[in-house]
Amino acid sequence: MQKSEKSLADLRVDYSLHALDEARAEAHPFDQFRKWLEEARRAELLEINAMILATVSADGQPSSRTVLLKGLDARGFSFFTNYESAKAADLAANPRAGVTFLWKELQRQVNITGTVEKVTREESAAYFAVRPRASQLGAVASAQSRVIPDRVALEAAFAAASAAHPDGEVPLPEHWGGYRLIPQTIEFWQGRRSRLHDRLRYTRQAGDSWKIERLSP
Repeated sequence: MQKSEKSLADLRVDYSLHALDEARAEAHPFDQFRKWLEEARRAELLEINAMILATVSADGQPSSRTVLLKGLDARGFSFFTNYESAKAADLAANPRAGVTFLWKELQRQVNITGTVEKVTREESAAYFAVRPRASQLGAVASAQSRVIPDRVALEAAFAAASAAHPDGEVPLPEHWGGYRLIPQTIEFWQGRRSRLHDRLRYTRQAGDSWKIERLSP
């Protein structure tokens, strides 16, 4: 290793941009999330709705991948995918998950855990209808998570899907739709100096109220 290169152990940033305290935090975590999401949008960060989704298979094997948040309402956080994918198999066996949003330029992350349910077919159709045509065709063509021989096979499947729907209208595939994460806990993490980070955890209580606790970093 050259002297100019740093080892992994030497890589660190001392966070100092913001603070998060109980007095200024919103009473409801969805309001606090929307506040931070809007601040990320105003900061012009890329893909502010990207989140790491962690699932566990029937035999206990964890896995994670990046998906995009496409809906947030009083029920929870929604994303869309192939119902025959690896993540879908995990959720069928164990309908619980965790997601993490990282907005590193703001030195923030949000960690959410809870149960997962499928959204209604109507909700899936409504979102699918506003996707770009190429994304719709990709959903039709992709046998997500399955082994394929090569890139040529994938592009051929895409071309076949396009030829099957020449008029521009692509119907919602049976194997495609949305999930909703219904949160049980939502933790807001704000980087601070000397690794004394701010961590506020909201935990759902009876009657849809939320308990706020500060966690040690």
